[in-house]
Amino acid sequence: MQIEKIKGHQTDQLFQAILQLKDMDECYRFFDDLCTISEIQSLAQRFEVSHLLRMKKTYETIKKETGASTATISRVRRAFDYGNGTYDEMLGRLYPEELPIPNSKE
Repeated sequence: MQIEKIKGHQTDQLFQAILQLKDMDECYRFFDDLCTISEIQSLAQRFEVSHLLRMKKTYETIKKETGASTATISRVRRAFDYGNGTYDEMLGRLYPEELPIPNSKE
């Protein structure tokens, strides 16, 4: 989607640092130093929205469960549907037993 817009030395350096994190505690400490609480919460919320979209939850259910705005849900939906496929890829790795529910309304 927008990879070419973010590519560069600084982004490469950041991503290389993230790839060096060894465990959950290091992740928490690194992101605590790197981001504001609000930024971390926003990223976590988007990822949870993608999880619920993958499970075919409605916007209303997602809004209620995550507190995300419909604009955020729509933005994640666009990335989920037309992006690089990494939401689905990462969720598949985290939850291999949890396949997306095809054409379900909940």
